[in-house]
Amino acid sequence: IAVADIVDTEALSAALRDAEGVLAIVPLNPSRGDAAAETRSLIDSLARALEAARPPRTVAISDYGAQHAAGTGITLLFHHLEQRLGGLPGIAFLRSAEHMQNWGRSLGAAMATGVLASLHHPLDKRFPTVSAPDVGLVAAELLDAADVPPRILHAEGPQRYTPIDVAAALAGPLGRPVQPVALPRGQWEQALAAGGLGEGYVRLVTELYDAHNAGRIEVEGGEVRRGTTPLAEVLAALVRQPAR
Repeated sequence: IAVADIVDTEALSAALRDAEGVLAIVPLNPSRGDAAAETRSLIDSLARALEAARPPRTVAISDYGAQHAAGTGITLLFHHLEQRLGGLPGIAFLRSAEHMQNWGRSLGAAMATGVLASLHHPLDKRFPTVSAPDVGLVAAELLDAADVPPRILHAEGPQRYTPIDVAAALAGPLGRPVQPVALPRGQWEQALAAGGLGEGYVRLVTELYDAHNAGRIEVEGGEVRRGTTPLAEVLAALVRQPAR
């Protein structure tokens, strides 16, 4: 086992040396004031380490919509990731849809008020989503595959859902009716900041959902790998988790 800080390029390169395959996941820090600059710095350090170590295969977790070079908020950071790692041998970018587990941030309010606030507009529009462990399974398959995987793949769940579907799936586990509400655009920043997000991260999230609602966070083309975990199963598991 080798351990290295992602910001220590030399140590990270040494840790990756002789690796036959690398799964690259870039951490995001929602509390940072300038989350974008910090994340780009982490990506640059990771890229330099991988360029030095030259593993024969790397699978990097990216994001739906990473093909766009502007106007996508958080997803724009993954565009930078793909640009920086694109020259590596055996590189595959696994673009993940929004994680179903993200709805866990809304459980407290939904349980207390019976209202599920959504940044996805309109409420009857289906959006791509996937259970996070299913993304891990797809990534493991790509790392273990005998053939070199396609350069860009997408991962999403067995079907697409609407915020109305999310509210309906929460009602049973919560033991109360849940009403989905499209949070007005003018209230996004205040609501996100109240949830503890840093100013820079709030800006990234609002830009992301503006892009989502404009239909830009989508499959670019190519292969889509589908997870098998349905939304209701993920939400029920989130409700069962002890409060933190």
